[in-house]
Amino acid sequence: MRLAFLGTPQAAVPSLRALVAADHDIVLVITRPDRRRGRGGALLASPVKVAAQEMGLHVAHRVADLDGVDAERGVVVAYGAMVSAALLERVPMLNVHFSLLPRWRGAAPVQRAILAGDLFTGVSIMSLEAGLDTGPVHLAREVAIGSKTASELTDELADVGAAALVEVLASSELLAHPRAQEGEVTYAEKLTKETFHLTPDMDLDALLRTIRLEGAFTFLNGRRLRVLAAHQGPPRSAAVGSLTMSDGAIILTGAHGTLVLDRVQPEGSRAMDAHAWWSGARLATSSPTWS
Repeated sequence: MRLAFLGTPQAAVPSLRALVAADHDIVLVITRPDRRRGRGGALLASPVKVAAQEMGLHVAHRVADLDGVDAERGVVVAYGAMVSAALLERVPMLNVHFSLLPRWRGAAPVQRAILAGDLFTGVSIMSLEAGLDTGPVHLAREVAIGSKTASELTDELADVGAAALVEVLASSELLAHPRAQEGEVTYAEKLTKETFHLTPDMDLDALLRTIRLEGAFTFLNGRRLRVLAAHQGPPRSAAVGSLTMSDGAIILTGAHGTLVLDRVQPEGSRAMDAHAWWSGARLATSSPTWS
């Protein structure tokens, strides 16, 4: 099938590679423009652009570049921008969405499923509509969340979604008969800085789930400390909001339990083992607090 592909992050790459491996003709890849990243400000191509160029595919950066392109269908995987209703009328598109629709429509379905404590999420291959993830679903695949981090879960969903996408395109039955979404609609709102902020008043499960998003931080005596890995600690009588060392464990005490820090990244420094950080920071005599 002659396809246009729209995608940007690493999570979209497995679908692009799977389509090529299944002998679909990818006539054009649309991805977000190169961005300046890092201290040097070098322009870096998106993961989809890098993969597309490796496979010798033609790449463009504007949806308008689809004008005049002879494509039977489009495939959208985490492209990062809306597709107009006018274009969808001309080129019908499938979307690989990382949730079991209609749960977690929107921008951050993987992270919101983790934060909500969902036991399962999945992938929905849907027909793209102008509305926000409202289209009928051709195929859905369920995935257990367990204790996976956001990147681990995203990687798994990307692979499951790629296989499901190829299956839908290979089946005239699945293509022709999508089902309307059924059930309670929930929206995966965009993540903000505060989404990742760990505070002593939070429920212990909420603290651990936030850490699994891989951007969690707290303030220690007013300075930002990223918490990269932690686990539930034993009950303690220490003051809420305190940070202490006890029996070799570096412990944050909250209102609903304790967290043992495993790996952290202090402000302006590299990631390190929590014990190495504690030793270098010399916090034992300063009565540190987190907030």
